[in-house]
Amino acid sequence: MPTARPTLDVESVRALIARGEIQTLVVDDLALHDLAGISWSGSSLHLASVAENLRRPPEAVEYLCVRAPSGAPVAKGGVDYEAHPGTGTLWQFAVHPSLQSLGLGTYLIAAAEDRIVRRGLLVARIGVDDGNDDALRLYLRLGYIACGRWSSSWPALDDEGLEYLHEAEGTDLSKTL
Repeated sequence: MPTARPTLDVESVRALIARGEIQTLVVDDLALHDLAGISWSGSSLHLASVAENLRRPPEAVEYLCVRAPSGAPVAKGGVDYEAHPGTGTLWQFAVHPSLQSLGLGTYLIAAAEDRIVRRGLLVARIGVDDGNDDALRLYLRLGYIACGRWSSSWPALDDEGLEYLHEAEGTDLSKTL
């Protein structure tokens, strides 16, 4: 018998954070069965990308999520250990829209950095799209320093659901852990 997907109670998460109890929210591995519960993080193409990365070997990538008390994911992000050899590269981080700017991103990044250190690595990297000033401010506040530029493209969906090639540029940042 299939297990029911945990329901997200945004108010219970907000209440924990308001009481200064964010550390009671569990951070663990995101799994394929969680994909339906992270539909807030992006389009079907994004979710397919997450699924593809979840199938990579654990030596290559880890996907983490912060869970609400119900078990529903409220934030997610990956650490790619192959993108920049000798480092853990943080990517595809997202926080549920109703829970942004409450510290969940910072909490998840700290957990990801801990995973990187546990592998014996001392450097974390992250890229931020040009124009994503909120994320850039967060990463700088967390001690990341600009170390280069990047450009990339990936399939995306427009407002009508038609696929197109999204092109982006941004700043690479790194942090010694």
